[in-house]
Formats: sequence, structure tokens, C-alpha cells
Amino acid sequence: MTAGPVPIVLVTGFLGAGKTTVVNHILAEADGRRIAAVVNDFGAINIDAELVAGASDGVVSLANGCICCTLEGDLLRTLANLLRRDPRPEAIVIETSGVADPADIVRNLMDPVIWREAPLETVLCVVDATAAAGGLEDPLLRAQLRMADVVALSKTDLADAAGQRSIRMALAALRPAAVLVEAPEGRIPLPVVLPEDPARPPRQREAGPRRPRIDRFETLSWTAEAPLSLPRFQAAIGRLASRLARAKGMFEAVEQPGRSFLFQLAGGRATLAPMTQGPEASATGLPRARIVFILEIGRLSLEEISVELGQCVALPAGR
Repeated sequence: MTAGPVPIVLVTGFLGAGKTTVVNHILAEADGRRIAAVVNDFGAINIDAELVAGASDGVVSLANGCICCTLEGDLLRTLANLLRRDPRPEAIVIETSGVADPADIVRNLMDPVIWREAPLETVLCVVDATAAAGGLEDPLLRAQLRMADVVALSKTDLADAAGQRSIRMALAALRPAAVLVEAPEGRIPLPVVLPEDPARPPRQREAGPRRPRIDRFETLSWTAEAPLSLPRFQAAIGRLASRLARAKGMFEAVEQPGRSFLFQLAGGRATLAPMTQGPEASATGLPRARIVFILEIGRLSLEEISVELGQCVALPAGR
């Protein structure tokens, strides 16, 4: 079977904002997924002792299936080495330096060759909630915020209510397109930055929609047993986008029989990319279209999504 794309989460933020704590949380809460973390300094990662399994060639293996490595030399070379590992990571988290403008890294990751193998899923900017809102005037922090799909307020357990209100208002003005979440002690809600692969079967059947660990967001899934019309799908997503925090999925297109597309939406930015040819959905028992939506609770219902996307499903010949 051809390996699927490996999503990348880019973690940025000013010095001392709490990026490493967030990365630690992502690795510790991987829930069985193999996640690779690329960091500037190994020693900065504070992985709980019970997670560490061993180290070799600059890569620390973790007992939960994750790995952690230092950023040595060229970023693209580091990514290529990770993608050649067996087993391959299911996701990659890159922690940038606190004094880095992530724009150049984002440009590198948008390279078509890299995008096919490891598409940029989310740019996450970590902001210290205890810092004064005036600190957001820093040109470097503003550059980091400009690239963000998701802004995580760290240290909210240490910030007073008035200070939090002030910094939230400032962030909303500076980066209105980003999703703003709280991350006390680094506890970022993982589905917001790294949704589960919609191709993966659910671990258990649930009566209602699966919800992230905070009561602000919910996850809704939609599937279809037929290919979708590309122009109708793009139009439907355009109508839904303003009410979505994140969306990701795979589907076959009626305009290109046998070709599957990877769809992603983050921070109002939607992308569609042809996938490397693999087994058809019918051979794997999976629906031919499967999309996961993450949104604030109550913003949309599954019925509304089904009405919009139902219009995209190609009818059988003769109907």
C-alpha cells in the first residue's frame, strides 16, 4: 500500500511563551499515533521518564510510539530522513526557535514536492497570557502571529481575568482569522491542531459527535459512497468555511475517475491536492468521500453539513 501524506504542525511563539510545554503535551497525548517532534535543542524537551524508550543517531524513541529529534542542518533534509523511517511517522511537529520568523519555514514547507509527502496542517502560535497586551507590538511576535492558523494562550492559570480579556481583544484584532484556544500547562486541544485521520476507522461507536477535551469544540464527520463534483464541493466549502475552525478529508472526484484528493481547511485557508495513487476506497472498505469538521459547538449541525455536501455527490448514471 502506498504511504499517505504525513501532516505537519509548525509550533511558533516568542521566547518563553511555552512552546516546548505544548510540544510535550502533544507527544504525551498522542493516543497511539506515531508523532515525530523536530526541535532545536533536545535537552529542552521534558518528556516524562516513562515515555522514553531509547536513543540512536540523534533520535529519541518514546515508548508511546513517538520519536523526537534535533534539527540538524537543513530542515527539508531532516524531514526527508523522518519520512524514510520504518515505521513512518503519522504526523510531524516542528518547534521553531523563539526568535525565528516562521515565514521562511512555511514557504519551504509549501514546496510542491514536500507538500505531496508532508502537507502543512497547522501553524500554531503560542502566546503567554501573562504578558501585557502591549507586548504584542513586538515586530517578531507580530510576524509569528501573521502566519498562525491557531493561537494558543499559555499560562492562563497564572493570568488575571482583566489581563486575559485585554490580550484576547488584542489578538482578535491582530489575527482575526485564527482560532483562539487556551492551553494552560500546555494542554492544547489536539483535534484543533491535529485532527484524526478521517481514513482511520473509529475506535468505538458513539451515540453523538466525538468532542475534544474542552467543551468549546466538537467534531462532526461526513461520508459518502460516491465520488464528489469538484466545483460543487469547492462552492459548498466556500459557504461553510466561515463557521469552521478546521476541516480535513479525502474524496474521489467524478471529474478525475480513480483519483483521490486530500482536502484541508485551516484558518480560512483551503487546499486541495491530488493524492499519491493507492488502493481505491472500494478495495479498503472505506467510503469514497470522508470529511472531518471541527467547529465551535452550535455553529453548524451535521444536518446542515449533510445538506451542503449532499449536493456535491455524483448521481449514478441515468439519474
